[in-house]
Amino acid sequence: MPKTEKAIENHKSFRSCSESVLCAFREEIGMSEGDAAAAARPMAGGRMGKCGAVLAAEAVLKEKYGEASKSRIEEFEREFISMNRSVMCRELKGGLTGKPLRSCRGCVADAAELLERSLSEEQ
Repeated sequence: MPKTEKAIENHKSFRSCSESVLCAFREEIGMSEGDAAAAARPMAGGRMGKCGAVLAAEAVLKEKYGEASKSRIEEFEREFISMNRSVMCRELKGGLTGKPLRSCRGCVADAAELLERSLSEEQ
């Protein structure tokens, strides 16, 4: 199963946005399921400002590429913003306007798709 589909299935199984993405891509960075779930908890629900799915994807890129991850993360955020107009959870959920920009599952799908693409590209 492609990683994007796995992330969506994780979210359908009532995992948080961050846990859905991080657990789907955990093998890419050599994490166990339990460690990935635990690492994702602080990122969930907009507690860190940014969308948890975005934070989880960025955590994978940081872990995989270390110092070289900066340009990948910048590109990831540009593409996510292009798709959804923001990376901030509150804005995506419509907390400021009452008009959501994207559903949580949509953010999980978009973040996973962009992450999958980034991981497949050589830089």
